[in-house]
Parts: sequence; structure tokens; C-alpha cells
Amino acid sequence: MAVLYFGNQPDPNVTEYVVGPLPTPAYHRDVTVQKYGGKVPYHRRPVTGKEYMDINTLIQRELGKAPRFLAACCESNGTDLAILTTAPRGFKSGDRTTWFVLFHGVAGTGYYLSPVGLEVLVEHGDLVASHWQLRQVFYNGRYFSSMRDLEDAFVANLLEVVRIEKPWAEAVLGSMRLRHQPGSPGLLQYEPQGPRYSIRDNRVTFQGWSITFGMNPNSGPRLFDIRYRGERIIYELSLQEALALYGSNCPGGMSTRYLDGSFGIGRFAYELVRGLDCPYTATYMDRHYLAESETPKTNQNSLCIFEHDAALPLRRHFSDSHSFYYGGLRKNTLVIRTVSTLINYDYIWDFMFHGSGAVEVRVHATGYISSSFLHGQGTNYGNRVGPHTLGTMHLHHIHYKVDLDVDGQLNSLETQDMEYELVKDPWSMQNTIERPYLRRERLEREDEAAFPLNGPMPRYVSFASPKPNKWGHPRSYRIQISSFAGEHLPTSSPMERSISWGRYQLAVTRRKEEEPTSSSIYNQNDPWTPTVAFADFIDNETITSKDLVAWISVGFLHVPHAEDVPNTVTVGNGVGFFLRPYNYFNEDPSVDSPDSVYFSGEEDAGACGANPLACLPAAAACAPHLPPFRCGGFLH
Repeated sequence: MAVLYFGNQPDPNVTEYVVGPLPTPAYHRDVTVQKYGGKVPYHRRPVTGKEYMDINTLIQRELGKAPRFLAACCESNGTDLAILTTAPRGFKSGDRTTWFVLFHGVAGTGYYLSPVGLEVLVEHGDLVASHWQLRQVFYNGRYFSSMRDLEDAFVANLLEVVRIEKPWAEAVLGSMRLRHQPGSPGLLQYEPQGPRYSIRDNRVTFQGWSITFGMNPNSGPRLFDIRYRGERIIYELSLQEALALYGSNCPGGMSTRYLDGSFGIGRFAYELVRGLDCPYTATYMDRHYLAESETPKTNQNSLCIFEHDAALPLRRHFSDSHSFYYGGLRKNTLVIRTVSTLINYDYIWDFMFHGSGAVEVRVHATGYISSSFLHGQGTNYGNRVGPHTLGTMHLHHIHYKVDLDVDGQLNSLETQDMEYELVKDPWSMQNTIERPYLRRERLEREDEAAFPLNGPMPRYVSFASPKPNKWGHPRSYRIQISSFAGEHLPTSSPMERSISWGRYQLAVTRRKEEEPTSSSIYNQNDPWTPTVAFADFIDNETITSKDLVAWISVGFLHVPHAEDVPNTVTVGNGVGFFLRPYNYFNEDPSVDSPDSVYFSGEEDAGACGANPLACLPAAAACAPHLPPFRCGGFLH
């Protein structure tokens, strides 16, 4: 797929082409009308690097009109200030007017925690950059029509200025520079006899699992044709969108609703640091994309694959009655991971494949919080985390597409939950007992299968095959969500339809070729007339014995606090979901694992032949051969 900007046509537009076959294309076909019903208006296009450069030039020129103010407030002439974009860009379709927030920029550390209190509104919708204008200025709770007006107010002593010293790198708030000398290297995970997974091109196999992996430069990681023991479980498992929605009493913060797909979740998945982002001995893969260039770009080592020992039994039992034995299995998991750095935040995307036949999808948020300048009633919107820094409240909402094919493409959606029934005790009729029972239901239509965010949902929701297992139950996979999402944007908001996928923690729809994604890169800059509105996917069609797709939202409310400096930690900031076999097999498939352990009281548990764990001292006696540490640098 190629996306082209045509700004010099009589009707400026964005056009999409299917190009193929790769790697030596011989044809291209315009699919814009087919996908969107018409050309994409030019104002919806994502902002390019060149556009940001032109905006920065404009802002620097305007800052030069207030030299005395900048010297007094920030010990700056403006050229050393960092500029952060917000989005969306206005209030109605056709707008391209953006608030930019200014920070003290210090090399080698995150500037996001050092706002100077100055924000500027730039109108940059005209096709000629020289026609762009600075429309408003905000400083410390007040609005001005221009930088010159701000300067005049300062000179006339009509402006309350908060004087902020220019920070120095070693002491700036949020510095990640080392404070102590390195200690011992700590634990190291390695494979004593080499990796137990194998990779060929973009397909990985591991203990019955087979997965094709890839990366969309816009929407990020995506997996296809996920099979277990030769049977396809999932046709597509892909990230769709990541929303960060902020609150503040500053204009930049209060108007920010980042849709990260527009910036490039996959594009900004950079090189992973060996031994920290992933285990030292993981396999690291390059990812390639084409954007704003005539030649492909490579993010080297930006995806990793490894086997992970969770230091937890997958299952175990110690028998000390009737007979004496021990049986169990380590919880070893195949992990596919990538990390996207989207301005200040780093999202760690994990896809995990368990020996029980379960798939686990998880995202952790880390990196820097975004902040506003603390003034007035700022703590209504977060916590103070620095001398003049407000850590602004925000919510993260993440959307996934899961195209399950459970024992074939034709599935139904079944739910189970518990209720109590009051019955008389059969053995003591004068007494009663509250007996739990299962309430089973098959959902017939899409409207029934759209579960509102933070609303009630049956505890068991499964994609069910019409074929039974050995015990007569439909072969199924259960969807189990782990999330503590904030509140969705009110539906009365004029931009809500662009993120209407966030209305639902789970929505199940008929699979359609014309509904491939729940969001669009064009939704960010025109959320008022969204190019893709997920709410339209739910049109109450029947979902019994059909090819179905599960759309899953996870997320969390984040109120930044002192411990988010310098970075938000991953502990407690992870959400996701499981896809678990539910009567899909006749028993737990992990019983066939060669890693299983069993020994009884009649056996010598220390003998290698009786217990695989007893073989480890010999198998792992030698230190691993580790490849040298390398980092490709920061040029992308």
C-alpha cells in the first residue's frame, strides 16, 4: 500500500495505491474510492517532518519578537527551547491549527518535565508555508494575540512572570544519567543448548506454535496465521490504535488526544537494547518501511523473539496423601516483542504463546509523562511533580483486532456466567441452600455482542465451533480481558466517532473485507469527520455460525505522581487480554510437553533419567557464549 499526498492538484487530496508485486512492482491501482467512498481531503493528511520543520521556523521567528520576556522568564533567546506538538488541530473539519508547548531543552535528557509556561497556537493549513501564522499565545494562565503583545505586557510590567533558571544536564528534573557506579551484572537468562524456537523469514515455530509476524509502519505489530499443533487458531492478531487523552488547565494539555497510528506506531519502533529491552540472547530482527523518502528505511533490531522462563509453574501438584509423587511443568513462553517510542511515551508490545495453547497479549507503558506548567488550579488535573511541573492526568486506550478461527472460520459467540438459585436441601428438606449454577447463552446479533467499556460483561465469553470435543462441548477459545480503563470520551463530543472503538471493552462483528481496521491515519487531523468510524461496524447483523472478529479495548487511567519521575515504571502499568482454550482440547495439551516433570517416592528424584531437572547441572555447567553488545545509534 502506498499513500501519496497530492497538494498541487486543483483539488488537493491524499490517494492510496495498491502496488505489486513486491519486491519488483509491475502495477499500481488506485483504491481510495473503493476504501473510503471518495478521495481523502488533503487537510486530513498526517503531518510530515518537513511540515514540522517549517512550523518550528515560524515559531522561532515569532519568539524573536519577545527577547526581553524570554530572557526574564526562561534565561533563553528561544533557540534552545524544545517544541512539542499537540493534536487534534482545531475544532472542526478543515482546521489545521495546532497548539505547541515549549520546554527547556537539555541535551541528553527528557525535556517533557520542564515546561516554561509558554504555548503558541499556529495556523498551518494554507498550502503555502509563508502564509502560516501564529494566532495566539498562552503564558502562565493568560492569552495574548501575539508574541509582540506578550512582550509589550512584560515591558509595561503588566505580566506576572515566573522566572525559571535554565537547567543543567546533571541536575535537570527527569535526568536518567547514572547516579552510582554499576554493580554486579545480576541474573542472566540463556539457553544452555541454544534456542528451542526456529525462525525462517518472518515465521517462528516453537513447541507446536507457528506464527507469522510483521509490522505495519502506522498501526504497529501484527501477527497472522497463528497455529497450534497444526490447527489455525487465529487468522489475524493486530494492534489497531493507541489513544492518549489528556486533561490540564493549559490549552495544549487540555486539547490533546493523540491517535498514535497517525504518527506511526511501527515506524517509531526503534532498536531494542540487548539485555534490557529483551534478554541478552534473544533473536533480534530488523523491520523495514518506506515513509517520506524514495528509499526504504530500516529500524535495525527493532523486534525481538525469545523463550521466557516465568519462574512460575504452568501447573504442578505435590501429593502427600494416598500416594506420594510430584508432577509439574515450568511456565516457558515464546515472546514476540517490540517497543514504540511515541514522543514521550514508550509502549512495550508483547505477544506470548503458552504451552497450554493460550495466547497472551500485553502492553506496558513507560517513558516520560507529558506535563503542563503548574499554575492556578492545576492540581485539579494531576499532581505537582516538580517546582513548576504538573503531571497531567490522562488515559491510555489501546485497540486490538482478533480474527479468531476456532476449528474453522464459522464460529458463534457463547457466554457463561454464574447465578445463585435458592433450593431446598435434598437431604434436609426443612433447610435451604444457595446453589450456584451456570447461565449459558448464545448471542445472536452484533448489538448483543458489543459490551460497553467499564460495563458488565459475562465472565466467560468464547468463540465456539459447531464441532464438539470428546466430552460433547463446543470447541472454543475464551476471551479474558485484563484492564482498568478510564472513562471513554462522552459520545456528545464532536470528535468521539473517530475513537468510537473506545466505547466497547469487547465488540464482536462479522468479518468483512471492507472493514479491515478500526481506525485510520486520517482520523487524527480530522476527527470531526472520521475517515473510519468503528461504530458503523456494529449494525446488528447475525453472528451465529459466521466468520467473526473480536475487537478488544484495554487501557488505564494514569494520574502522574512523584514516582513517575524520571520515567513511568512498568510495574502496575500493564494491561492486555488472554485467548484461552475452552474445551478446545480433550485435556490440557501441555501434558505432552517433553519438559514435564514427574517423580514418585519410589524413584530417585536426583537421577537424570527419572527427572529432567536433575540433568541441569551437567547441561548448564558451561557459561554461555554471549555476542558482543552493540547499539546501532540514534540515526533513523
